[in-house]
Amino acid sequence: MLLKNRLTAPNAGVRLRQIVQWAFFCWIIFSGIQFGLFVSHYTAGGSAPVSSRPAGIEGFLPIGALVSFKHWLVNGTFDPLHPAALVLFLTFLALATLTKNSFCGWLCPVGALHDPLAALGRRFWGRNFRIWRPLDVLLRSLKYLLLLFFLNTILFGMPADAVRSFLASPYWAVADVKMLHFFMRPSTLSLTVVALLALLALGLRNFWCRYLCPYGALLGLLSLLSPIKVHRDAGGCTGCQACSRNCPQQIAVHRCATVRSQECTACLTCISRCPEPGVLSLRVPLWRQPVPTFWFALLVLGLFAAGVTSGMLSGHWQTVLTDVDYRQLIPVADRFGH
Repeated sequence: MLLKNRLTAPNAGVRLRQIVQWAFFCWIIFSGIQFGLFVSHYTAGGSAPVSSRPAGIEGFLPIGALVSFKHWLVNGTFDPLHPAALVLFLTFLALATLTKNSFCGWLCPVGALHDPLAALGRRFWGRNFRIWRPLDVLLRSLKYLLLLFFLNTILFGMPADAVRSFLASPYWAVADVKMLHFFMRPSTLSLTVVALLALLALGLRNFWCRYLCPYGALLGLLSLLSPIKVHRDAGGCTGCQACSRNCPQQIAVHRCATVRSQECTACLTCISRCPEPGVLSLRVPLWRQPVPTFWFALLVLGLFAAGVTSGMLSGHWQTVLTDVDYRQLIPVADRFGH
């Protein structure tokens, strides 16, 4: 009860979110290590210890999941090679529709890394910088242009036969393995790009998320439908603008009766930094009482768990690929896609 009371306090919202975000980050790291051991068993010709394959790593295949999504819409069937990719994709779409863009604010591992990078930047320069407003708007359009490119190429431009061919290809079968190789054996170009993005994130908070992430752009647009939004009580607001100054997404919260921006990730920073209790809160239409941050966290985790559980119970979680398939595919995974 004491822990619950601490986590329901308004100024503890960010701390609660960080607990959830870093717990999720640790789960991803654990899954990545487990998957690495799984792959090493086959690359070593069976001499390395056997490890089970965590299906959750398919969450790192968003483009393939979009192809699977079109296959599901057009043909009504789940891709059997990486079904968890589509399950997670649909789960994150549902999260955005119901709980703002909570995936980016509460679950995304990249988002978890941005906070300490921004804090490190403040230690170096004393603050995080903000780009000139017109340039900021122009740069933010990049992620929506990238999203439009993928939607146009896959959802609208990719024929049904091409979708089936891709999902039946050896490349898609080992797409998760190739993603592991990307992280474990990065090229010089990849390391340079990652280093540059990290350096930019030191000075410009949430650089990747704000300007370049098409996944976040999609979820942000869907989040406009979410019934849960940050609400500001204008009568109790003193106009100190602490909410807007501390908002990671640079939303002018102090000007909003209800924050409807697609950039809002429900990170609760504005609520936690507001000096006037109750002025900022999460609310749903036609409900007078604010949504406690503790219950919002449970809702986010509950929806995520419900999505994963439904995938498991419906048989759309584990791949149909067998031990024999992996013995043939994994040792030659680098040959596919070249």
